[in-house]
Amino acid sequence: MASKSEIVFVDRSDISGPPGYYITIEIISALALKSWKFSLFSFEWLRPDGSIKSLEELDAEEAEKRRVAEKKFKTGAVFEKPILGIGLMDNVEIGAGRADFLTLIACGVEIIPVHIRASNESDFKAFRAGL
Repeated sequence: MASKSEIVFVDRSDISGPPGYYITIEIISALALKSWKFSLFSFEWLRPDGSIKSLEELDAEEAEKRRVAEKKFKTGAVFEKPILGIGLMDNVEIGAGRADFLTLIACGVEIIPVHIRASNESDFKAFRAGL
């Protein structure tokens, strides 16, 4: 099983935009999760108290995505960095890589590198690690 410090993250293959449009930052996963619970889509993965649902509580499609992500974590496979944004309610939104992101949090990963739009950098100050 890979340890949290052995996880390898790479840039997303499907990221688009001119050079410099996206930047990579490291975020504190617990803070991002606390904010994401206000997303319109969080009900698929979160319980009402904001904790991540168990594999059995997820619908079949999301459960399969979590199984894949858990296998990647256990075998030390490479993860593409998730893409995060800021929603209408000033909460974190997950644009791509949701299953990987949430599974890593469920596995105890505390700091996760993510892509964000450079223009949103100041919006992520409260979530950044090492600041």
